[in-house]
Amino acid sequence: MAATSTIRLADVAEGVVRPLNQTELKSALSQIKDLVREEPVLGEILSEHAVLKDFLAAVFTLSPYLRDIAAFRPALLVEALSKPLEPLLEATVEEARNAWKPQGKGAAPSEAEVMARLRVAKRKLAFVVALADLARLFDARQTTQWLSALADASVAAAIDHLLLSGEDGGKLTLRDRDNPSDGTGVIVLGMGKHGAQELNYSSDIDLVIFFDPDAGVLKAPEDATETYGRMMRRLVRILQERTADGYVFRTDLRLRPDPGSTPLAVPVEAALIYYESRGQNWERAAFIKARPVAGDIKAGEAFLRELVPFVFRKYLDYAAISDIHSIKRQIHAHKGFGAIAVKGHNVKLGRGGIREIEFFAQTQQLIAGGRMPDLRLRPTEAALNALAAARWIDPLTAEELIGCYWFLRDIEHRIQMVHDEQTHMLPETEAELKRIAFMLGFETTAVFGEKLEGVMRSVERRYARLFENEEGLSSATGNLVFTGQKDDPDTLKTLKQLGFERPEDISRVIRTWHYGRYRATQSVEARERLTELTPQLLKTFGESRRADEALLRFDSFLSGLPAGIQLFSLLRNNPPLLDLMVNIMAAAPRLAEIIAQRPHVFDGMLDPSLLVELPTRDYLAARLSGFLTGCRHYEEMLDRLRIFAAEQRFLIGIRLLTGSITGSVAGHAFTDLAGLVIERALQAVVEEMEAAHGRLAGGQVALMGMGKLGSFELTAGSDVDMILLYDHADDVLESDGPKPLDPVRYYTRLTQRLIAAVSAPTAEGVLYEVDMRLRPSGNKGPVATRLRAFEKYQHEEAWTWEHMALSRARLIAGDTALIERAEAIIAAVLASSRDEKKIAADVREMRSLIEKEKPPRDLWDLKLVPGGLIDIEFIAQFLTLVAPARGTTVRTTGLSTAGTLKALSGLMDPNDLDTCLEALRLYTDIAQVTRLCIDGPFDLADVPAGLTDLVARAGESPDIKALTAELKRLSKAVRKVFSTVVVA
Repeated sequence: MAATSTIRLADVAEGVVRPLNQTELKSALSQIKDLVREEPVLGEILSEHAVLKDFLAAVFTLSPYLRDIAAFRPALLVEALSKPLEPLLEATVEEARNAWKPQGKGAAPSEAEVMARLRVAKRKLAFVVALADLARLFDARQTTQWLSALADASVAAAIDHLLLSGEDGGKLTLRDRDNPSDGTGVIVLGMGKHGAQELNYSSDIDLVIFFDPDAGVLKAPEDATETYGRMMRRLVRILQERTADGYVFRTDLRLRPDPGSTPLAVPVEAALIYYESRGQNWERAAFIKARPVAGDIKAGEAFLRELVPFVFRKYLDYAAISDIHSIKRQIHAHKGFGAIAVKGHNVKLGRGGIREIEFFAQTQQLIAGGRMPDLRLRPTEAALNALAAARWIDPLTAEELIGCYWFLRDIEHRIQMVHDEQTHMLPETEAELKRIAFMLGFETTAVFGEKLEGVMRSVERRYARLFENEEGLSSATGNLVFTGQKDDPDTLKTLKQLGFERPEDISRVIRTWHYGRYRATQSVEARERLTELTPQLLKTFGESRRADEALLRFDSFLSGLPAGIQLFSLLRNNPPLLDLMVNIMAAAPRLAEIIAQRPHVFDGMLDPSLLVELPTRDYLAARLSGFLTGCRHYEEMLDRLRIFAAEQRFLIGIRLLTGSITGSVAGHAFTDLAGLVIERALQAVVEEMEAAHGRLAGGQVALMGMGKLGSFELTAGSDVDMILLYDHADDVLESDGPKPLDPVRYYTRLTQRLIAAVSAPTAEGVLYEVDMRLRPSGNKGPVATRLRAFEKYQHEEAWTWEHMALSRARLIAGDTALIERAEAIIAAVLASSRDEKKIAADVREMRSLIEKEKPPRDLWDLKLVPGGLIDIEFIAQFLTLVAPARGTTVRTTGLSTAGTLKALSGLMDPNDLDTCLEALRLYTDIAQVTRLCIDGPFDLADVPAGLTDLVARAGESPDIKALTAELKRLSKAVRKVFSTVVVA
């Protein structure tokens, strides 16, 4: 773009925009005064050009975004007003293009510096272009060209920076560091409006990235996908991450071939094979506008030349006509709008909108472009003119649509200039619509609306004539048709009525099933069963909240199934099981992910007694024993333990999800399961140690569960806290095996192998994450502790918090004799009489420290919130430690927190006890459900809607609002009890 014009913003004509109202105008004028005080030269410019001041004030009333930029960067406003526009913008684009280069003789800029430079350039260009556009000094053509130029420069600079970084990191060898992209074979194509140099004001940019692994720049060509994939993730971050300087462009890489299963950068050869064999008609239309914007431009142009036969077919056959009809139907489906309106209308996708003009041109380019190379043009206006020149359409049609196109683009720009949002919807209120009308220079919204309706009707009329011979698109409602390549409009309408918010996505997913892309749908019989099931499936999923998310999770599950006939038949004939499946997909992403990754866990749901039998220790032990029958090898044992634990955790979760067990019962079951599988793992490890290193005379081990493992309160996502204790004959020096070890090394290695056996990932996943920080001396101490050292430490060195932890200790596995000795030591330590004031002070100090270092996220952080689980646990642990001094000798080891409180009820006010037990029950029920259903925090704004219903049900509340109020009440009451009971 040649910067030859000397036009300035001072050339703005009077009255091109009107202020929104007098209140806003006063505020804008006041802001301008503040800006003048900060930048005195601004006052000189405005004094010299009175019209300019009125223009700025009006703009500030209409666009909060531009007003904020001016307030944030007054110097930028001065620059915009004092310099010729096009040279200023040309220099800004150049600044962006050179963002990767060192300044002067300095070092190459860091990634953060490149990001900052690009954001500064984007802010400057967006600000200046918007002012010039609103001043009518630029038209929509120039606005889109400047925005596209900056996008090209930004992407190219980011790619050059990343390639240089790749060479500096030893991954690449560039041919020319001054021109990093040359000859690299890295192809970056701008798609859609970016490719056509028609970007809108707040546009995303669509990029497709390919690479040639044989270009000779990769030091390890076999790592090409990983190297370039990592590079493109950085590219997206450079362009779209929001920093203090804003962002450059939101970036979308999903137009690449089969984005769900391909890396972010695709090898050229693989891409060409894909387009030749599986390319879709929408991809043909998309590649009309594709343009190399960064990277190896020559390679990009060569790639597009190879794609010409795919995009522009030589002959107009029935398949091509069918494709074009599909695109027409796709437009109708994607619009989702009925009658033309002004308020709330989508100027891009709505009837008579921008998309219809673009597809008017593109469909005819697809039809005739194979035989008429002159039609292979990217910009919409150029394509319409070329169609007219080729007499494919009449000149009047081209002229009318071009005028409509740029008028609608003007509207689109102004909608986006208000708040810098990627939206195409006109406001629904009169006050906000006035803002858009005034930005366009209309006197009233009525005049604007009349003009807009006329434009949209013209577009709709021209568009309808293009396919006037096509059969009607609307037929009887209730269709569910998933054959063919594109969406059936009536099917989309039916899906919408069933409760799906994104019917296009759902239609695409179901077509995937019917095409047999998954193992479970490859057989004809499986597809027939699934076809029969689909209406019922969609109806049931549609009735759940956030139906789209639920069905997409079901799709993920389906993709991992080895076979489908049995499942489809089962769901077809078992509505309760289908309801349960929907419940999982709608409310429990964590469970959904488990069955997607490990479909065999679903087998357990086929057991008719699942929801009847309680998962007691005896029940689980019998199941485990049967599952391990015939297990011969150590590795096989560990894998089977993982499989069993995953399945049983899932099935305990299903019982909890359906309400057949409570949170406390689930906690006991999760803990029993952990104890059983860890016990088997310990036995296997001991056998392995003895096989390799022999035995130690008098050698014994005992495994002590701490925390929730000790108190029967594990959740579905808990890690396990453990301490390994051992003992041996005093005179033994080493083990008696082929590779003898001294006792310390022997039990250290045994403990390390146990940790690995439980927590190391295998093909079957991880059994449990293991935490051993509660052992004597914490991380500084040995991983295994001899019993006498443990006893000495607990009596002489342990801190109050360690005795608090000890109050929840429970021996879960090992040699019976050593277990009994360890239990006696724990009982003796806890029976010691303590200074109650000191214990209370220590407990309070520890609670305060936790509040300081780990403040709760919100009320739903049930563990850390004041008056939450920690407060209740600390109350129970405090009372355990002070009970002997008060003459109480109740043994609490192995009890749950609720059990401990009940056992020590004589040390509390009965009302306080009831408060703690009531809160503990509620916290437990909620925590068990949330940890079952999601990983991470329970955030009301983000969790599945179905989960909020489950949580409300778990809390026996009518809705989440009522439950929130109950949590507030109980947490305050518990904190009051804590302050009353733990008195220093």
